[in-house]
Amino acid sequence: MSTGTDPLAPLAELPGVPESVAEVRKAVDRLYGHRVMRRRAPEVTSEAALRGARASAALSGADWPLEEVRRRSDFSAGAEERTVGAALRISAEAGQLLSVWRTSPLQVLARLHLLAAGDPSAVADPTAAREASTAAGRPRRSGESPEELFPLDLAAAQGVAAAPVDALLPPSGSSGSSGSSGDGALPPAPPATEVAARLDQLAQLLVTRLSGAQGGAPALVTAAVVHGELLALRPFGNYNGLVARAAQRIVLIAEGLDPKAICPAEVGLVELGTAAYREALAGYVSGTPQGLARWIAHCGLALRLGVRESTAVCEAMQRGMV
Repeated sequence: MSTGTDPLAPLAELPGVPESVAEVRKAVDRLYGHRVMRRRAPEVTSEAALRGARASAALSGADWPLEEVRRRSDFSAGAEERTVGAALRISAEAGQLLSVWRTSPLQVLARLHLLAAGDPSAVADPTAAREASTAAGRPRRSGESPEELFPLDLAAAQGVAAAPVDALLPPSGSSGSSGSSGDGALPPAPPATEVAARLDQLAQLLVTRLSGAQGGAPALVTAAVVHGELLALRPFGNYNGLVARAAQRIVLIAEGLDPKAICPAEVGLVELGTAAYREALAGYVSGTPQGLARWIAHCGLALRLGVRESTAVCEAMQRGMV
């Protein structure tokens, strides 16, 4: 099938992107070939979901230790608890929404946000509970502003930095600009009317691709675009980061790169730190070739770090430690 009809296909040819795609494919294939995956794949999937949810919650303002997330059963007491609970609910159901995603991505996005919002009656503050019940599952309306995407500044893990991403790209002085100010500053969220139009365009693109009428762009590129577009639009009043990262995971499953959902890219995003995340997203929002390439490469590196996390889980299982 010709790739010329796929609007995302040119992104796969941007500087550094073919290398990112190849490295991700190699890393994912290696993980899927691990001997533990032959016998205990469902356990690896469950652990990846838990670790991915913990990481996504951290990026959204609730940076809890993994064992605390594993231990807790009540996530209604405060804002951080609700964020962790939202991430866990989304993670638990995301893989079950594939059939709907193939025909109605917007319905899935609404469902993900509804899951994140949870039960409004569990919110102690009556005003907050009322707002949650009226806003759950619907895009924000005119005059409504979204919550901050990056409420916490998470430092990059020791020995992990965005340098490998930049190494894949041409120097900043070459043709094209990253389009960002260098400090990761993001423009205000688009107005509700623009959000609605761009969501419709995104949904139409995804449905057409998944129906087989188009093809061309690798799964990493498509997932990065969905992830970046949802973060740029911030379509809901809250939980936009959780929804965007879950949508990326669904794309990776639906397009066959990670069908068992064992590669928690959210873990990699935490390891790279929020400063690098924000700056890469600013590149996506800029719309420049170099900015888009940097964003795709950042998502690719995060996915490879997620593969590393699950590889460590497999090794621990093989040694009988899990």
